Amino acid sequence: MREIVALMGVLAAAFVMLPAEANNRQLLEDYVREPMPRGFKVIVAEFEGPVFADANGKTLYSWPITNLRNGDAGEQKGKPTCDDHKYTENAGLMSPYPGGLELPEVETRPSCTDVWPPVLAKPGAEPVGKWTILERKDGSKQWAYDGYALYTSVLDRGPGDVFGGSELRGTSEAGAQRKPVGPPPNIPPQFAVRTVAMGHLLTIGATGRSVYYSDHDAPGKSNCDLKCLHDWLPVLAPASVRPQGDWSIIESSPGVKQWAFRKMPLYTRALDTRGSSLEGSDEPGWHNAFTQMAPPPPEGFTVNDTHSGQVLGDAKGMTIYIYNCNDDAVDQLACNHPDTPQAYRFAICGRGDPELCLKNFPYLIAPKDAQSDSHLWSTLHIDPKTGKKAARNAPDALHVWAYRDRPVYSCARDKKPGDIECDTFGEFNGARNGFKAFWLRDDFGGNAGSGR
Repeated sequence: MREIVALMGVLAAAFVMLPAEANNRQLLEDYVREPMPRGFKVIVAEFEGPVFADANGKTLYSWPITNLRNGDAGEQKGKPTCDDHKYTENAGLMSPYPGGLELPEVETRPSCTDVWPPVLAKPGAEPVGKWTILERKDGSKQWAYDGYALYTSVLDRGPGDVFGGSELRGTSEAGAQRKPVGPPPNIPPQFAVRTVAMGHLLTIGATGRSVYYSDHDAPGKSNCDLKCLHDWLPVLAPASVRPQGDWSIIESSPGVKQWAFRKMPLYTRALDTRGSSLEGSDEPGWHNAFTQMAPPPPEGFTVNDTHSGQVLGDAKGMTIYIYNCNDDAVDQLACNHPDTPQAYRFAICGRGDPELCLKNFPYLIAPKDAQSDSHLWSTLHIDPKTGKKAARNAPDALHVWAYRDRPVYSCARDKKPGDIECDTFGEFNGARNGFKAFWLRDDFGGNAGSGR
């Protein structure tokens, strides 16, 4: 008990804010302070929000078991399976491909632990709260949170990088993906947080309905009249609850207690027909409530309307695409990064021909002086013949924009701003091996990524 009390005393020191976020402190998601072992900390990442990190600032991930078409992949609670075995064949977990097919670049294919180093516990380490210690098959001890074994990603190079996985997920056909692990958000029990493309959306936990605030209100005061109340329903606060953190309670009318977030009264929209809707923000003066917003892209990008939502575009408004790929081996390694085999992408975008891929899905070229203030956006030098990273001064190297350390693309089929002719291009609607448009408004059917 004394150790837990002591650990609680260092929680404040375990919170890390990145420099880019310091200017927007009020927009960061608050989280529940819990006891944690020494050597770990919480970092508020730009998109993923609060995540656990090791002493070097590297984000921690888990690999929860996922049901695929022909079986399960991932890890059960208390049972780490990611090891140093190097697989050479696919497992057949994601039909229509049968198991036993040779994987690309088998000579250099890494093992699961090469890509996902386990977070090992030092001798004498003791469990604390939700943090436990598991025994691996080789006898070593591994940290776990809430029962799931913890790993870091070789793709993360410094504090704030969350390139190994995301809470924003596609369909289950994308494979058994890793996800960052962090503390729960500091919200009252009747609310929930869902990760969407625009950030961490606040919803009602029991119904999934979106929560809104209005410019017509004042901090701590509701100005919603009878006409307003016809369409906008106050989020009532139970009599037993108390203010906490960013949360306060106002009396919107005599005897009626209403929740306020960051001092602004909260409502649901009567006309919303689906959970996690963003449609109410199209009403003048009304906004979805977010615990944390995604950072904007670098200067020069555009937001464009399509027939089914809003997408990110280049300076001319042409839609930007993201490439998704998970291989089908037992360890379900990602194959959408320049450091991974490009055979999957070449097969989808050019029938194995890199030159045809460049015509069909050109890289989004970045200006020589391109800059980004975000961890999410960066530039890379790419060898167009191999699809791998190249040295800055390498002959024929392309200087391209990258999102989460992965190149982004345009599509030759698109002829004008707002076209999305290559959305869901590839296997399983572009989720397992293919391309998807960079959706910003993901409350339109089929484009939403399931979140927490």
